[in-house]
Amino acid sequence: MYQKIQASYPQVVKNLEVLGKSLAEAGPISRKDGHLIQLAAAAAMQSEGSVHSHARRARAAGATIQEIEHSLLLLVSVIGFPRVAAALSWVADDTAGV
Repeated sequence: MYQKIQASYPQVVKNLEVLGKSLAEAGPISRKDGHLIQLAAAAAMQSEGSVHSHARRARAAGATIQEIEHSLLLLVSVIGFPRVAAALSWVADDTAGV
């Protein structure tokens, strides 16, 4: 869907990317930790596409699979086990064989 939106509204997507970069650079949180935070938010919202995206981005920023899984496990008392289990299964889709 991202590619479709990007093709239809390239300037909107470009502006969102500039905003994201600007927000990431506005404070002291590392790129890796920023993606782990965004991954947690995506899991809380049950946004499968965002979970996949931020898990991949966190890995690219140096997060280990264990850090990604732990960042999700920390959410059990906040969003519940079923939501965390779903997010872990989405991450496992991307990390199978890694």
